[in-house]
Amino acid sequence: MKRILLAGVSLAAFGLSSAAQAADQSKGPCPYGGDPYKNYSCLDPYLGSDFFTRFINYYRLEWGHDAAPADPKAPASRRPEYPPAPVSTPPYPFTEWPYGGTTSLGVTRPSSIDSPLMAALSNTAAGQWMNDAHIQVYGWVDPGGNLSTNTVRGGNSPAAYSYNPNTVQLDQAVLYIERLPDTVQKDHVDWGFRLAPIYGENYRYTTAYGLWSYQLLNQNKNNGYDMPMAYGEVFIPQVMDGLLIRFGRFISIPDIEAQLAPNNYMYSHSMTYTFDNYTNTGVEATLALNKNWILQTGIVAGTEAMPWHVGATIPNPMPNALYPGATMPKDPGATPSITLGIRWTSDSGNDDINVVADGINGGQFGYNNLQWYGLTYYHKFNDQWHISIESYNEHQNNVPNLLNPTTQAIIAGGGTPFSPQYMPFNAPGGAICKSATPLSCTASWQTALMYLNYKASPLDNISYRLEYVNDFQGQRTGVKTAYIETGIGWQHWFSPQIEIRPEVSYYRSLDANAFNGNANLGIAPNRNYAIIGSADIIIHF
Repeated sequence: MKRILLAGVSLAAFGLSSAAQAADQSKGPCPYGGDPYKNYSCLDPYLGSDFFTRFINYYRLEWGHDAAPADPKAPASRRPEYPPAPVSTPPYPFTEWPYGGTTSLGVTRPSSIDSPLMAALSNTAAGQWMNDAHIQVYGWVDPGGNLSTNTVRGGNSPAAYSYNPNTVQLDQAVLYIERLPDTVQKDHVDWGFRLAPIYGENYRYTTAYGLWSYQLLNQNKNNGYDMPMAYGEVFIPQVMDGLLIRFGRFISIPDIEAQLAPNNYMYSHSMTYTFDNYTNTGVEATLALNKNWILQTGIVAGTEAMPWHVGATIPNPMPNALYPGATMPKDPGATPSITLGIRWTSDSGNDDINVVADGINGGQFGYNNLQWYGLTYYHKFNDQWHISIESYNEHQNNVPNLLNPTTQAIIAGGGTPFSPQYMPFNAPGGAICKSATPLSCTASWQTALMYLNYKASPLDNISYRLEYVNDFQGQRTGVKTAYIETGIGWQHWFSPQIEIRPEVSYYRSLDANAFNGNANLGIAPNRNYAIIGSADIIIHF
């Protein structure tokens, strides 16, 4: 889940040996014709020799195309007995149905990213070294903006990711540094890693308590930085059909959507995903039993929690006037937790289902200690149409009750360790329990989400989103209400490197006003609907 490999070509495609280049150039720059898309031997001469020329020419080469030129000598990108890739990118955000927590088993070769930066580096000493080591560096910049019926700063919430209405923002600038293990081969143990720093407005949705969290929880910065992925992994092909062990911080399983912009059908996110588990930190094992069945299990430190904070106080990285102390109270949700998942894919690749339990522990009230039980399902009708469905329930226990026992009115909440002196902004909310009598209750959240997707052309995807969510005790959104949301978006790729995603979405809270407020500013929501039109552009490099 929540991650993709962009359709692309091997770095070896751009790393022609000096002898090969000399031989080709002795016959002229394009010995068999002038189109690098039709004649692979023309590719390297076409790109040029210096970094900037190669960088720009790669964008020019791919403009208007839906894929990089294919290397006829490249090894097979998947095991022949495995189900075929169900969709392509472009125009979709992935080629394999997402399941997360692992590099896709049986269908991943090293050095498979289609990247202008790596193409520009490939004829340098550094590029040749990275090619030999199967290490890649690439990323994207994603600015966007929205027009909204909301007007209050932060008033688009609980819609996401456009927190502030009627603004243009840097959603995210992301750099990937990675090595992909070869999960197609079956004869040797391989390894990989990924570091994925992110900067921009979207950091506020990935923040983990105790990891640079002062930006959001102490300062409420509009833009900030985070590292939602920092992991290593080992692939052992001799165990069943392949075992991959991942350790570090990684995107939780399974989910249709992801924090990283290119991994999504639409620019905005569903409310289902907005209030979901985002990341786990720990160890995740993914075992392919055969070409159809995959099992996943892991031991993690809760959700958005750091394992070095388990059972300990948290150093205060940014002392302030409200709380000048050297430490902060530990997150009760930072505790050993279990993930379990099972995935089935049909022989045709047209059907895929994931059933998952994520972050399971005692379920005590914590920063984001969400006990997640749910599933995703994908069905491909034909080459033009497919549907993606997700439903889950999550809960926390012993969430402080916000009902005043005398007046039955809702009072401000939080409670240690999330009291204002520790966490003046964006603290986890309390619950609006059925009665003011109990001091706490279980807060739960139920979702049902659908994306219906149509491939209008090799460079165009139209996605229709429909969802229902119910914040039974108001702990996730701050308002005790159910919501419906529907939206339609167009994902257009000018090339595999540049895409735009205009859309419009309608939100409605069914039981109470939930929009155009800001709890951090003490402004109560005053509308039960929102209409948000938005668009972004993703420029890969």
